[in-house]
Amino acid sequence: MKELVTAALTAAKERGQDVADVPLTAIAATAGISRSTLLRRLGGSRAVLDEAVREAGVDPGGRPPVRERAIAAAALLVAERGLAGVTLDAVADRADCSLPSLHTVFEGRDGLLAAVFERHSALPDLEALAADPPETLEETVRALHATFAAAFVHEPRIVPAVFADLLGRPDGPAARVMAATLPQALAGLDRLLRPHVRAGRLRPLPTPVLTQLMIGPLLNHALMRPVLEPALGDGLPSTDETVELFAQAYLRAVALPAAESGSVGDTP
Repeated sequence: MKELVTAALTAAKERGQDVADVPLTAIAATAGISRSTLLRRLGGSRAVLDEAVREAGVDPGGRPPVRERAIAAAALLVAERGLAGVTLDAVADRADCSLPSLHTVFEGRDGLLAAVFERHSALPDLEALAADPPETLEETVRALHATFAAAFVHEPRIVPAVFADLLGRPDGPAARVMAATLPQALAGLDRLLRPHVRAGRLRPLPTPVLTQLMIGPLLNHALMRPVLEPALGDGLPSTDETVELFAQAYLRAVALPAAESGSVGDTP
């Protein structure tokens, strides 16, 4: 049975699937035997192989993939405990999978945390925005502010937890997560902002600085809003109103006056 388990795990890894989703024909081919021979050795039951894989310490699947279950479980743990409280043991227990499965899929805790951050951060929406950018600088700035604000207040609150850990432990897991995802985010922002810099509509500041000027006020607001809401009540602007106020402040800070920048319709 050991060689059949090895063949099943190899076929699953090559196909990027859980063992339970790999056809028996593919497992038999990896094992160098026919499908009928495989079934005969399993006593005619696929469940025998799945159980043997489980006994080897790997979840055979058949439910949502281990990757999806682990990301969902880790996200809830981050929201409950912060990054420091998330261990692979806790994720495996919450996701009902094995430690070897997590190591195989994510290659360790940092890989899992990076996947959680990428799923719940602004990255997916930022990529979509960069693929179909708004026409004007004002529309671009408003769209970016809305995108980042949505990620900051999204439940579970992964992005604030990552930044809180980053501020408290500059050499902790959040720093490694940011190092893994920041180049992709800056590339998307560069595609959105740099054409306006070249067209003279936006001050020629480095993209990281333009990004910090945008994210800083939003992040500060997202971190403080849960404290401010009970204290200020109706005196606190809504999230949408706050985003618009920050977008207008950003434009006043970094957009060049019309006399300097020319028409908004100029091409880069």
